[in-house]
Amino acid sequence: MINQETIVALATPSGAGAIAIIRMSGRDAITIASEVFQSVSGKDITTQKSHTIHLGTLVDGTKIYDQVLLSIFKNPNSYTGENVIEISCHGSTFIQQQIIQLLLRKGCRMAQAGEFTLRAFLNGKLDLSQAEAVADLISSDNEASHQIAMQQMRGGFSNELSKLREELLNFASLIELELDFAEEDVAFADRTQFNDLLNRIDFVLKRLIDSFAVGNVIKNGIPVAIVGEPNVGKSTLLNALLNEERAIVSEIAGTTRDTIEDELVIGGIGFRFIDTAGIRETKDVIESIGIKKTFEKIEQAQVVLFLVDGSVSLSAVEVLKVEIEKIKNQYPLKPLVIVINKIDQLNSDEITTITSQLITHNSKLIALSAKNKTGIDTLKNQLLSFVNTGALRNNETIITNTRHYDSLLKALEEISKVKYGIETNLPSDLMAIDIRQALYYFGEITGEVTNDELLGNIFANFCIGK
Repeated sequence: MINQETIVALATPSGAGAIAIIRMSGRDAITIASEVFQSVSGKDITTQKSHTIHLGTLVDGTKIYDQVLLSIFKNPNSYTGENVIEISCHGSTFIQQQIIQLLLRKGCRMAQAGEFTLRAFLNGKLDLSQAEAVADLISSDNEASHQIAMQQMRGGFSNELSKLREELLNFASLIELELDFAEEDVAFADRTQFNDLLNRIDFVLKRLIDSFAVGNVIKNGIPVAIVGEPNVGKSTLLNALLNEERAIVSEIAGTTRDTIEDELVIGGIGFRFIDTAGIRETKDVIESIGIKKTFEKIEQAQVVLFLVDGSVSLSAVEVLKVEIEKIKNQYPLKPLVIVINKIDQLNSDEITTITSQLITHNSKLIALSAKNKTGIDTLKNQLLSFVNTGALRNNETIITNTRHYDSLLKALEEISKVKYGIETNLPSDLMAIDIRQALYYFGEITGEVTNDELLGNIFANFCIGK
């Protein structure tokens, strides 16, 4: 599958900038570069050592393109495991295009999405889970997702699985050997040790599978719906959380007709806040559509903030309690935080009264003033408490990739079958089938088992130039 063609692509974001980096990889990368590069010191770059940088000009005949820095990385000591050239040129889009077109004329072809990292995988520089972590690292937009991607790219996840896979493979070999001596009824694999190994694998797989709930949240952010009656300060709260005027604030009830979304990183975790239309009875067709969308967003959210105007009458509080109970009954597993707003308009006794009226045994309650931004940090800390960051703090392996999650589930199912086989003294030939399947799913994660369709699906999601 390894293509010997030399590929080229822009490795930095497209558009004008101070500098741009154009990357080549392939058997002829250094030779092609030598045809267009003139070193200021007159050196022949084909004879220079790997990991050296040279100042010079890019030329084609008498035409000068740019003064550049050219970096040399010789195989196998490069990102792709091939000869790699990186040209740092001035960031004009015109210069970038001219240089790439020059290299194409000299024998390169344009790289496909993720082809540099695909070659790194095919040349054994990265396993498949590490290669996928490269894409996660590029797209990480908060501390937690960056930490997970770095841990996976450095091999934490694949190392853990590889050790278990190797032990399982050793026992699989012994089980297979028993099949050759079936008539003699000889047992080569110690069933007690084998059972201990299966228990260890079972424990690790379950821990990794459970971590996906946290990993998925960290990777994609936590959607938080801000709901409540009209004019209780939902848009003001969104603005206070984001520390910018993101939503229109008005004294007129029903100002928010559609949902407004924005993201905020709290303690390294991404939260996506959704300001929704106020919930009330209305004959306004447009506002009714907005209220319908509010309930759709509650369905999609992982956390619900139910905002209450702290200055409402006690009779109105009774109505609000009914609305809160409806949401709790409809979504019993969804964390609900009752947020009493506008406490800047209340005295301490009034705050105590409304708090005691609304507090419930399975809901969190926070009193704040979105207008004055008091209590906002308390709310942020409460939101952060819903994320189990213990595994993250302890630098444990956390799964964020749906493909890995699916393979782990299938591997766990096969391991469970093998454990059942030992308990019921299942014949070795039947156990061997389940062991082979478990090894197959392990191999799917790290890349020992691949196919063109799988690789195509993974690397198609990469940016070109990586």
